[in-house]
Amino acid sequence: MNIDVLGALAVRVNGVSITPTAPKPRQVLALLALHADQVVPVAALIEELWGEEPPRSARTTLQTYVLQLRALIATALEAGKGKEEAVAGQADGAARPERTAKDVLVTLPGGYLLDSGGGKLDVREFDRLAGMGYRAMDAGDFPGAARVLREALALWSGSAFADVQGGAQLDMETLRLEETRLCALDQRIEADLRLGRHRELLAELTVLASRYRTHENLHGQFMLALHRSGRRGEALDVYQRLRATLVRELGLEPSAALRRLQRSILMAGPDSLAAAGEADGERLVRI
Repeated sequence: MNIDVLGALAVRVNGVSITPTAPKPRQVLALLALHADQVVPVAALIEELWGEEPPRSARTTLQTYVLQLRALIATALEAGKGKEEAVAGQADGAARPERTAKDVLVTLPGGYLLDSGGGKLDVREFDRLAGMGYRAMDAGDFPGAARVLREALALWSGSAFADVQGGAQLDMETLRLEETRLCALDQRIEADLRLGRHRELLAELTVLASRYRTHENLHGQFMLALHRSGRRGEALDVYQRLRATLVRELGLEPSAALRRLQRSILMAGPDSLAAAGEADGERLVRI
């Protein structure tokens, strides 16, 4: 089974999609897929589907959705049955026990479990690569960190569960996943800045600063990249725009680290590009 949730939901068994088109069965599969190989309580699934006021028929209706998913799984298993038997026969002379839909979508006390069968889950691969990237950063291996974090971020094709109408559970998980994505992005940009790739980052940071209008670290990295590229005035403009947005929307002033970077750029002058990066940039990227 291959499971993708970092973008549009896609779950495949033997290369055959088992992703339903109906919204509520799709929600059920999305939550099970995110927590593949773990039991998802019936209560969590009901809350996801109907919130705090589920209908009396909630459990029965949920069972209907599970049956619909198992029907899709059974079709996918049947499509790959011949191929699996041939491979198994070549490998050890005997076919493996036939897997059923109930073995894939398992009913357990208190909930359901989607058995991935050791397949690929993009969210797990992202967590693995991001962890490698963070460890490389801690070790000072900036080229390795930039490479691995770029691989991790490439697994995203859009917002998590982009085509799923989420309830309370999925909305919370989507926010959590987006935060992990931003953390990895922040660290990858930091690694690139440490490698002197400030000019290459300008286009990307222009978009990010516009999209995340109150994200101080991204704006600080944008200021640093602009200043190192000889665009001191624009770097100071970025600070002023961020400050105006923070004051207007959140009633907050920029952080002390960001104010230090602004002062460093003001004092450094247009010809002292390295000073701001080495003196304040190192502190800024860890806001």
